[in-house]
Amino acid sequence: MGPIPLGDLPGHHAARLGPDRMCLRHGEDELSWGELERRSTRRAHALRAAGVGKNDIVTLSLPNSNAFYELTFAIWKIGATPSSVSWRLPVHELKAIIDVAGPKLVIASDPDIIASTGAMPRDFGLDGGSDAPIETQVSDHWKAMTSGGSTGRPKVIVDHQPALLDISQAGVLAFPQDETVINPGPCYHNAPFSVSHNALARGNAVIGMEKFDPEETLRLIDAHRVSWIFMVPTMMNRIWRLPEEVRDSYDIASLRTIWHSAAPMPAWLKEAWIDWIGPEKIWEMYGGTEGQGYAVLDGNEWLAHRGSVGRPLGCEIRILDERGEALPAGEIGEVFMKPETGTGSTYHYLGADPKAVGGFETIGDFGWLDADGYLYIADRRTDLIISGGSNIYPAEIEAALLAHDGVEDAVVVGLPDDDLGSRVHAIVKPSTKAISPVSEQELGEFLAARLVRYKIPRSFEFTFEMLRDDAGKVRRAKLASEVAA
Repeated sequence: MGPIPLGDLPGHHAARLGPDRMCLRHGEDELSWGELERRSTRRAHALRAAGVGKNDIVTLSLPNSNAFYELTFAIWKIGATPSSVSWRLPVHELKAIIDVAGPKLVIASDPDIIASTGAMPRDFGLDGGSDAPIETQVSDHWKAMTSGGSTGRPKVIVDHQPALLDISQAGVLAFPQDETVINPGPCYHNAPFSVSHNALARGNAVIGMEKFDPEETLRLIDAHRVSWIFMVPTMMNRIWRLPEEVRDSYDIASLRTIWHSAAPMPAWLKEAWIDWIGPEKIWEMYGGTEGQGYAVLDGNEWLAHRGSVGRPLGCEIRILDERGEALPAGEIGEVFMKPETGTGSTYHYLGADPKAVGGFETIGDFGWLDADGYLYIADRRTDLIISGGSNIYPAEIEAALLAHDGVEDAVVVGLPDDDLGSRVHAIVKPSTKAISPVSEQELGEFLAARLVRYKIPRSFEFTFEMLRDDAGKVRRAKLASEVAA
């Protein structure tokens, strides 16, 4: 059949599977393939009438919803490019992104954003629009995702893949076909955006979650016989922390594939899931929105290379020191990748420049390769704490803290110190299920059996506020500045 324009997919599957076949569900709001085709076509006419054309960017500031997908497919129908941002962003942060992206139109759900930016409301194009078929155009860039990185300065990552897809191919992530998948992550992050649309492209029904909830995730898997899911380690930790009798009360045998990515996975948590679900079902992918390359492995490979994120796929990976020299196996340096298709072939930035050495680019992670070519991630370069001349990686300490039953979440930051340069500080969210509240002394003793002395936090604070968003992301630099203040 060959590649199909993304804008044609709703109509294609409506004809193939039947117009009444369910394709999207968020809460009680359900949408069929025929309805998705009609509603996205109507919105496409409205977008064109508003002056949006080929390769224009349209910024979407919306929560997970059926309306979000109606708009993405409408944008693709007219050959434009969707750019998704968090609907929770303060107005000044959104304006900074708009200044960089230069969208032709903004569509938002927040009344303050609509009033401050002139954005269109989420029901844009539904009333009074035309249902007449529209000739689909193909954008040169199927998405333009935003990232603040650790610096907080916005940038837009424009994907060089056109809005075409060969839906006969399951792809690296082994998407099923005509089954049911679940999307627990917010679509303003690249992975949930990409995997949910790729799943739809294969004719799957997508059960989207408006907000992640660990028990609700298991209930949805059971109720809809979900076969495929993509999560981040934070989600997997919250599911694992459910009482065993709660986990076991749901039938999740339909799950054949669980992918995780986007943040470091504590080894103890990975092992727990492998023991629970089976190593052949647990897959991990490492890579950035930039798409310069990936590393992939399954649970059996992980057991043989404990802690690895996989071997290179579609790219070459090098570990470089501060002078740009290649490091031997086992030594930590900055991770650089070059795609097989060539430097600069997968993306370009708006608002930033890539960091490159000899055609290899980095997204700022530190790691190492073993003798078999498997990649291991230490932490992000910008998160590195240098204390008393020692390099300390917060992810390692956070993984150790999360192994304590009294800890639900933890974030480790470096604070200014006149003597050491930086000192290690841990922000801990205690588990509400613990018999008694965890104490600073208890955590210190717990970590002393797992970490060398200089890595143990010199100070702790406790909070019941959420430390990460639903995609497992944390603004570490922002937290550190708030604590220091």
